Amino acid sequence: MTLIKSISGIRGTIGGPEGQGLTPADIVKFTYAYCACLKERKAPASGGKYKVVVGKDARLSGEMVEQIVCGTLIACGVDVVKCGFASTPTTELAVRFSGADGGIILTASHNPRQWNALKLLNEEGEFLTAAQGAEILAKAESGDFDFAGVDELGHITEHDFTDEHIASVLALEAVDAPAVRAAGFKVVLDAINSVGGIIMPRLLEKLGVECIKLNCDPTGDFAHNPEPLPANLVTLSETVVREKADLGISVDPDVDRLAFICEDGKPFVEEYTLVSVADYLLERAVAQGVKELHTVSNLSSSRALRDVTEKWGGTWHASAVGEVNVTTLMHKVGALIGGEGNGGVIYPASHCGRDAMVGVALFLSQLAHKKLSASAYKQTLPAYFIAKNRIDLSDSAMIDRILEAMKQRYAAEKLNTIDGVKIDFEAERKWVHLRRSNTEPIIRIYAEAPTQEAAEALGNEVVAFAHSLMEKA
Repeated sequence: MTLIKSISGIRGTIGGPEGQGLTPADIVKFTYAYCACLKERKAPASGGKYKVVVGKDARLSGEMVEQIVCGTLIACGVDVVKCGFASTPTTELAVRFSGADGGIILTASHNPRQWNALKLLNEEGEFLTAAQGAEILAKAESGDFDFAGVDELGHITEHDFTDEHIASVLALEAVDAPAVRAAGFKVVLDAINSVGGIIMPRLLEKLGVECIKLNCDPTGDFAHNPEPLPANLVTLSETVVREKADLGISVDPDVDRLAFICEDGKPFVEEYTLVSVADYLLERAVAQGVKELHTVSNLSSSRALRDVTEKWGGTWHASAVGEVNVTTLMHKVGALIGGEGNGGVIYPASHCGRDAMVGVALFLSQLAHKKLSASAYKQTLPAYFIAKNRIDLSDSAMIDRILEAMKQRYAAEKLNTIDGVKIDFEAERKWVHLRRSNTEPIIRIYAEAPTQEAAEALGNEVVAFAHSLMEKA
């Protein structure tokens, strides 16, 4: 059993003793804390009762968690708008569409089927700040609960926001639906038997795209490891080639991450989802005469976004890892586009949250304009390769010692210390990023370079130095 409490919410494996897994008692505790902090933070938007949107992916535990969350909300005197099956971006948009005071998304994203989570939103449909998340954690642990009386109980209404979400994507100026329809694309979609199998085919149909569906029944019985990585997408790759499709599309269970497979069955590479969409939007903005162009990604994402941004005369900004850190910086600099290298596309013209529907519509618009295959278009983008490593530590105190030693060893290089230590070797166009895990005594190490060999060599160099420090300790 596992239960992870963090500033972004609570997630864990279903069952077990209270406090050791995601149990009904833990769900009640954190839902109450969310409501209590919401009432302290703001007045209700409607002037009457507070209103919170609840959406879920198709996990097997979804119905159980949904009933407990909704019951707790109405017990706190809060009205509930229940979305039913809804992607994470759909639920985020639903907060705005319904004028709600907040939202709770029931999804463990790319985690396996035994996991679920509560992800917490503010009145803009965006994730809470670190300070707001910390307040909820403290309130939950206090055990100081005071529920509403019978005359103050909330009420539940149900509303499916899928069509509103699709309409909002098609209404984006940058989505060239006529060009996509004229291109006559044929795609294969792997939706992992979750909510992507509901919304994505409907969007593709509206765009005039022929869609061959894999794992699109929202049973929650995931057909493979749900993280959209190449090793988990072998069947999708084979189907793209067999069906002579133009593209393969893979989404995770809550449809906020997006990966493509080229027409030859090879990965477009998840890191390049954001890069390709940014390339399209930046070129459009330059053609429209926009002068101030800014993009944002986190420190562990590919340098390719920086290169593409600078090619179009813009400025790239790096945030700490985590979606809320990316969106906070995007708001600050007025970014055109941002996201993360895990296939997360954040386009503020729609909303400030990762959205695979937006990503698909923009990517297909780019392919339609370029009149290139996915593999041919990939060749026009800067080429980089990432190597991923980790260091497991029995003594978590060693983490700070290792990070400090890295700063000293590479002091002559360009350093960024807002989230661990990132070392940029500008002349060689390579970098390595070391950061602590929020949940385990480990250091994650990402290295990137123009070749796979150079990336792996840089990562191995850093790991070897860390091990030498551990041996001396």
